[in-house]
Amino acid sequence: MPAMSEQERRPETDGRDFADAAWSVPSYLMSGILLWGGIGWLLSWWTGVHAFIPIGVILGVGLAAYLIYLKYGR
Repeated sequence: MPAMSEQERRPETDGRDFADAAWSVPSYLMSGILLWGGIGWLLSWWTGVHAFIPIGVILGVGLAAYLIYLKYGR
C-alpha cells in the first residue's frame, strides 16, 4: 500500500486528512505528557527527588513534538 503522499488526493479525503491531524496532534501531546510525566512521578515517589516530574513532562512534550514532526512535518 503506497504512503499517503504517494496516493492520489481526492477532494472527499482532503478534509478527512485535516480532521485526522487535528485529533492526532493533541493526542500525541497528551499521551507524551501523561506517560513520561507518570514515569517521572513514579521515579519521584520511589527516590524522593521531586525534580523527576517536570523533567518527565518536558521530555514527554519534546518526544511527542518529535513524533508529530516525523508524521506531519516532513
